[in-house]
Amino acid sequence: MRILIGALAVALLAGCVGPGDLVQNEPSITASTRKDPKRYALCVFPKWQNARTDSTMSETENGYRLLVASNNMADEMLDITKTSTGSSVVLHQRMAWSMMPGRSAVESAVRSCL
Repeated sequence: MRILIGALAVALLAGCVGPGDLVQNEPSITASTRKDPKRYALCVFPKWQNARTDSTMSETENGYRLLVASNNMADEMLDITKTSTGSSVVLHQRMAWSMMPGRSAVESAVRSCL
């Protein structure tokens, strides 16, 4: 019985995908903008919220991170990092090939705010 419970716990934890796991995937979008990180984040974030209500934004040491997570899994993560000419923008997605709800709006927001 203990083995069964242990195996179930490992299986449940294996289904969780955090931001650190997303960074291991190839970025879906890599770009740069002349906008500073705050200005760019404030352009993208409201659009993400309209597409996915589970969007969050947090300030990092060098910029901002936007995250869409559902069911204990990070689906989309946008890192916005300050550069000497503006910002570097990197979008990571859990399953870039998947047609998750709001995915096209999330990608469109990243590109439209550049």
